[in-house]
Amino acid sequence: MKELTYHRATDAAAAVALVADDPDARFLGGGTNLVDHLKLGVARPGTLVDVSRLPLDTVEELPGGGLRVGAAVRNSDLAAHPAVRRGFPAVARALLAGASGQIRHQATTAGNLLQRTRCVYFQDVTTACNKREPGTGCSALEGYGRYNAILGASEACVTTHPSDLAVALTALDAAVVVLGPDGERRVPMTELHRLPGHHPEHDTVLRHGDLITAVELPGSAVAPASTYAKARDRASYAFALVSVAAALDLDGDVVRDVRLAWGGVAHRPWRAYVAEEALRGAVLTEDSARAAASAELAAAVTTDQTAYKVAMVRNLTAHTLLRLAGGAR
Repeated sequence: MKELTYHRATDAAAAVALVADDPDARFLGGGTNLVDHLKLGVARPGTLVDVSRLPLDTVEELPGGGLRVGAAVRNSDLAAHPAVRRGFPAVARALLAGASGQIRHQATTAGNLLQRTRCVYFQDVTTACNKREPGTGCSALEGYGRYNAILGASEACVTTHPSDLAVALTALDAAVVVLGPDGERRVPMTELHRLPGHHPEHDTVLRHGDLITAVELPGSAVAPASTYAKARDRASYAFALVSVAAALDLDGDVVRDVRLAWGGVAHRPWRAYVAEEALRGAVLTEDSARAAASAELAAAVTTDQTAYKVAMVRNLTAHTLLRLAGGAR
């Protein structure tokens, strides 16, 4: 068993300083992902800085209908919060689609966004994995690849990001508030996670020592008319084959505004900008929704194992938008 140095942080700035000054240190929140990796040997930190008891566990309503969600808010509490259910239903539904009730009681908002991939090769330390050990290769290229990415992948890594919450927040133009050694900054959700390129070991744009302290959701006309749909192998406690977060504003049958993000298709939550642009100003029908999704999927690269994802994303996108439209009418 590897020995660990454990610190319980009482101040966010002090926690940042502790981790920033120690390349072998990691933050510990709810631990639902990190503890698994400690057991598997995927993560081997020498120091853990526990930030779970910092005063970052509140949901604050902002002027203009927005929300500020503390990094330590538990997934179950966030999903049940009246302001979330009323103004950002996609967030509540994404959280309820993830993990199990027990894990949602423990998992935190920031930790959910920083989950690492569930690729079977990443979690098996006996196999080659560029994300776990840069330069060793990618076993998923020639091995089991049913969950692999179809957008934005590279020869170095074909895995997907596992978070449901991150997909909903990406669709709703959220931003993360980050405290680092140089102070506080805000990072749009669309820019938080990286595509793999030649360095898949870096999941996000965060630097060592950066601590997410909150997530901010802006108020908008589309956010209250939003939802999250997830296709998976079983009804609960399963990661997405594909997922869709959508928000819709209609003028009659014409799309006034729309937001779309997909999960299970890329190394990061995939904001479907091409599909959004195709839909704005168009009459929403099953055909127009499928055509918009197809335009976004034109860049998809598939294998025999992942070809099913193209049709699944297209169908789930159309189904989700039409369901939202029915509710709006």
